[in-house]
Amino acid sequence: MLKTPIARGVALATLGATLAIPTMAQAAFIEDTKASLELRNFYFNRDYREDPGQSKQEEWAQGFLLRVESGFTEGPVGFGVDALGLLGVKLDSGGGRYGDGSQLLPGDGDTAADDFSELGLTAKVKVSKSVLKVGSLQPKNMAIAASDSRLLPAVMRGAQLVSNEVDDLTLDLGYLDELNNRASSDYEDLTINNSASARKGITGATEADSFLFLGGQYKLTKDLTTSYYYSNLEDNYKQHALNLVHVLPISKGQSLKTDLRYQRSTDDGNTNVDNKAFGAMVTYSLSGHSFGLGYQKMSGDTGFAYVGGNIDPFLVNFIQINDFANADEKSWQARYDFNFASIGVPGLTFMTRYISGDNFDRADGSEGKEWERNTDIAYTFQEGALKNLNVKWRNATSRNNYSRGTNIDENRLIVSYTIPLM
Repeated sequence: MLKTPIARGVALATLGATLAIPTMAQAAFIEDTKASLELRNFYFNRDYREDPGQSKQEEWAQGFLLRVESGFTEGPVGFGVDALGLLGVKLDSGGGRYGDGSQLLPGDGDTAADDFSELGLTAKVKVSKSVLKVGSLQPKNMAIAASDSRLLPAVMRGAQLVSNEVDDLTLDLGYLDELNNRASSDYEDLTINNSASARKGITGATEADSFLFLGGQYKLTKDLTTSYYYSNLEDNYKQHALNLVHVLPISKGQSLKTDLRYQRSTDDGNTNVDNKAFGAMVTYSLSGHSFGLGYQKMSGDTGFAYVGGNIDPFLVNFIQINDFANADEKSWQARYDFNFASIGVPGLTFMTRYISGDNFDRADGSEGKEWERNTDIAYTFQEGALKNLNVKWRNATSRNNYSRGTNIDENRLIVSYTIPLM
């Protein structure tokens, strides 16, 4: 087990919570506890092409992610505690290569920090099939999703209740008030995502004291699932989100999946948010092959609104670099995936996609255009001394006609290995 202050802190906190529970109720609490340590090595290289300022960002770092999830005490009301210990260590950065755009390591604008860490604790209570969690959270739903696409994940602070009392129905509600970004050890107030504000057209954004969400998912049939969420970033926006997913089995190893998404966002006092976002993705799967076509359309006075910082919006065309969510933007996606297990090479996967967007305004009033191409290749070792070691290469190319500083070539190399501790 990793002998670092952050690891020891998580272990002591979890032990303290265990000792605080009456002995007679500890059996399930301990027996159902799960703990793991993920070692994540991350190399990030971003070439800004024609940017007259910083030409590239290049960083290499090692991450340690210790996760502890306890069971629940016995009885009609069960209590438990989860813990998350995060440590990031710089391996290489500097010489003009550091920049906030990589979001791999924190820094002072010119130099990356040597290391950074965080300890998150979550108390939880279970009654029947409902679980309430309070403390450090990593929500993943249509309203808000904390990102985990860099060295360390983003973490939020608040409370979340998930209930499965009714068969095929999941209810989900929560309150969040702080966000700790991926390359940070500090919690910050929430605000609206205002990147590229000149194109999104959102004005009046302010820091918010709270983010509320309420929604759920219902499985209408074994092949058809529908979801709805309402969310509110205080003083910034209100949003209704609908999702319909249908999987049509055609024959053995062959299916057609349809994913439809619609979100309506309006202002909540201080901003001018007014957006309708429609997205559709149709994927045909045959043996190890998957062929997908996607379409996304923005309408209204502004672009799509979502929580700022390291939050992933629920959009069909939100991908490695861009979200294609500018005011009035229309975008298409073509995607291909292949799982090499279908030809006898388990653990090896491949993905490539191309997205093209247009119909939004540039600063001078002319039409804006952008495109992005992504390629992912990943392999998980299946046996031997390296079993379960995962290696992933992610490549992206992004071009547009609105800003020289956002024409990007990017490569990420991620090596990860998870060690079960209990």
